Amino acid sequence: MDRLRIPNIATYLPIAPSDLLLTAPIAARLLFGLSPAGRVVQAAAISVYAGSALVDWAIRADARRVDFEDAFGFDPLSPPPASEEERRQDVERLVERLNANYVPMRTPRKELAVQVDRHLTDFLAELTGQRLETSAQVRDFMLAQIVFPFALGAADPLTGDVAIFRSTGVFEPHVIAHEFCHRKGYMKEAEAQILGYLALVDSGEPVLEQSAHCERLDRQLWVLAERDAAAYNDLLDELGLRDELKDAFAVRHPAEGPVGGVVGPMMKNAYNARMKLTGQNGLSDYDEGFTNFLLATERNADS
Repeated sequence: MDRLRIPNIATYLPIAPSDLLLTAPIAARLLFGLSPAGRVVQAAAISVYAGSALVDWAIRADARRVDFEDAFGFDPLSPPPASEEERRQDVERLVERLNANYVPMRTPRKELAVQVDRHLTDFLAELTGQRLETSAQVRDFMLAQIVFPFALGAADPLTGDVAIFRSTGVFEPHVIAHEFCHRKGYMKEAEAQILGYLALVDSGEPVLEQSAHCERLDRQLWVLAERDAAAYNDLLDELGLRDELKDAFAVRHPAEGPVGGVVGPMMKNAYNARMKLTGQNGLSDYDEGFTNFLLATERNADS
């Protein structure tokens, strides 16, 4: 099988080059003012970022992409819509499966990332005939966390840098898989949601399969709740989900505080607009589009 290795040099550096790029001008001005030394610091930061990005971009141009319509029958951005009844039936099946097969999350993030990357690479290779190998490094912080406080993680589209902002328990394998899909060149959120989910379900690893099903259940509930946190938690209370899982779901959509109630919606609207400018449907691709695609492919397979 053909093999392509993207070095992702930036991911092995102690500080994310994107953060360095943003903070270097401020640091240089504070330390050196407008002196030549300050300009050297800024130029160095730009060189580190651009150098790592250009190397990855040049190699990634030879990567084979998944043809979704050929492999699954549908475009990730325009799958047939699911009915409310289908969603509720899916929720019932997922709750039954998760309650019966619960597995505690004990794997440290570093090891988990390696495990997720291996299965994602294998899964994509089956679909494309090419092993697209990338870094399995994950950061705990990037400045994007401050800009988008509602996000669970982020991926730099140019350097492949990935950060997971906080522990998400049973959801963490899918969060990592989603961001690693971006690292491998799938920049649209619906694509990352779908490929991350399918790779984990296909893995044969109980913890990874559980995470995929938890992500699917969470997104179905969010759609049924019409993206309202109070309604979501009301639905959660009615499910009969075992306590270990219910606790993890309960923190996914907390009520907004006074500051978060202003900043959160504002930044979500900005992110939603950015997605639409890049040819996506908006934040609905994370949940409605994602679950529509899964139900459509399963409906198609059964017919």
